[in-house]
Amino acid sequence: MAPYASDDSTKADEAEDVRAGRRKAARYVVPVAVVGVAAATIGLVPALADSGDPDLPKITAQQLIEKIAKSDVQQLSGTVKISTDLGLPSLGGLESGLLSGAAQGDGGSSADPQSKLLELASGTHTLRVAADGQDKTKISLLDSAAEYSLIHNGSDVWAYDSKSNEVYHSTAPKSEGTKEKAPEDVPATPKEFADEALKSVDDTTSVTVDGTAQVAGRDAYKLLIKPKQSGSTIGAITVAVDAKTGMPLKFTLTPSSGGAAVVDAGFTKVDFAEPAASTFDFTPPKGAKVTEGDSGEKASESAPKPGEDFTKGGLDGLKTLGKGWNSIAEFDTGSQGVPSGSSSGNSDVSGFLDSLGDHVTGKFGSGTVYSTRLVNALITDDGKVYAGAVTKDALVKAANAAQ
Repeated sequence: MAPYASDDSTKADEAEDVRAGRRKAARYVVPVAVVGVAAATIGLVPALADSGDPDLPKITAQQLIEKIAKSDVQQLSGTVKISTDLGLPSLGGLESGLLSGAAQGDGGSSADPQSKLLELASGTHTLRVAADGQDKTKISLLDSAAEYSLIHNGSDVWAYDSKSNEVYHSTAPKSEGTKEKAPEDVPATPKEFADEALKSVDDTTSVTVDGTAQVAGRDAYKLLIKPKQSGSTIGAITVAVDAKTGMPLKFTLTPSSGGAAVVDAGFTKVDFAEPAASTFDFTPPKGAKVTEGDSGEKASESAPKPGEDFTKGGLDGLKTLGKGWNSIAEFDTGSQGVPSGSSSGNSDVSGFLDSLGDHVTGKFGSGTVYSTRLVNALITDDGKVYAGAVTKDALVKAANAAQ
């Protein structure tokens, strides 16, 4: 991680992996919430009441960020609780179905991590996590009647949905060195989620130390990250950093509109002892349906490389407008805009789309802005999409300027 110039502003290289084709388009177009998930679950790391403010040595924001960067926790196990409130209307599970369907696609498996982990887009969830180095990790999503587990063990990535008794298997892509690496969209440790948040930190950002806290029985510093620019839907991000190890323990993202946090996530229990080796063992249960995914090398080869024409992946000229917290993704779906709710033929879908949509006009013609508490997207009638963690007015202004 690059050095930081001052307590109030930092710079980091921005990195963004572009997924190919239909899945990427669906993440932006069908459920806007999925884009929110990408931004919001940068910290699978939950909202806990601080049990006291420990007296810790003074530290600057630059020193605390460097402490996170130097953190090298390789072994841990614990329980994580994550609450997400994107402000989506309640439709008895319809929205989660839309999210899963958009990512899973035709003929997919219910155990595919691309679809299952998107359930974190709404509500409160409990996860068990474990790690023993970079090539052994396990995340289990628990509910009252079933369990979903994602296991990375060496060169294998297994996912199991006990509710459907389905298994998804793929091969982890190789890193530049000799170690294997888990899929890019499934971070292995809470530190990786916090690292994603810090990628947004640049000279448009204020970064300060906002006191101390105690999380999961451990003393921590609180790093406060806020945009300097107006127009962002993000009010502030707070990361509680373990004072001893430098590992992020808690992540809270609050919207600029006020109210409850959009994402409140963190450890309720954590142990830095080595997990039992059997934690990462997996054999498909008898009778389970097993779906083989693309190998890591095959998936890596098929994904667009930096500088390539993104139309090969099904999008026309994906690019970024603006900078910092006001960055907006622009691309062309190659088709007409999303149908109105009334034309869907389904009353639940109609209500869902209409509750999110707001008709707008401008130099770009006309379109609809689909809104959550965090991420908004303008989809024009000719199929162009402008999406980001910015206000509706900022999207309309960007679309007008692009003409």
